Amino acid sequence: MTDHKAQLHRYLRDARDAMVWKLEGLAEYEARRPMTPTGTNLLGLVKHLAGVETGYFGGVFGRPFPEPLPWMSEDAELNSDLWAAPEESRADILGLYERACAHADATIEELDLDATGTVHWWPEERRHPTLHLLLVHMTAETNRHAGHADIVRELIDGTAGLRRSNDNLPSTEAAWWEEHHAKVEAAARKAGGG
Repeated sequence: MTDHKAQLHRYLRDARDAMVWKLEGLAEYEARRPMTPTGTNLLGLVKHLAGVETGYFGGVFGRPFPEPLPWMSEDAELNSDLWAAPEESRADILGLYERACAHADATIEELDLDATGTVHWWPEERRHPTLHLLLVHMTAETNRHAGHADIVRELIDGTAGLRRSNDNLPSTEAAWWEEHHAKVEAAARKAGGG
């Protein structure tokens, strides 16, 4: 018989691993560097996900995370969960993410998929989701940000791919990628009338 909870949990764990991998080998500035006009950066994405994990798999199920997260309070500065202040070390944020995920994992392990929680910030008609729905939601959320992280990391130093053990990219030389990029650029220009 298929263990659906275990399958969902595995996909969430894989997405978490991808997020952490995107920080490996980077200097402090590179880990924090805003790479988009909206300030998207790798360490900030991990900080954001730590807070989201504690919310959906903590307070929603009456199992509050034991550590205060000032950036998650109602009076916090807008977007303060999406970047790391100078006094917030990479080790602190990665440690927090690890603890948040462990707290979430305990909730996932202890509850049945049909257990319901209360997401007070969702509209009334959706306010009482099941653990099953929140596992799907959190996996989608983490994978969405892992996609952001993949692009940000590629912009920083060219590292791309799905995970450390399998980047899921064709095994080719740099010259092939340059040629491929040029082909895609030419197609875009032609389609755009240029």
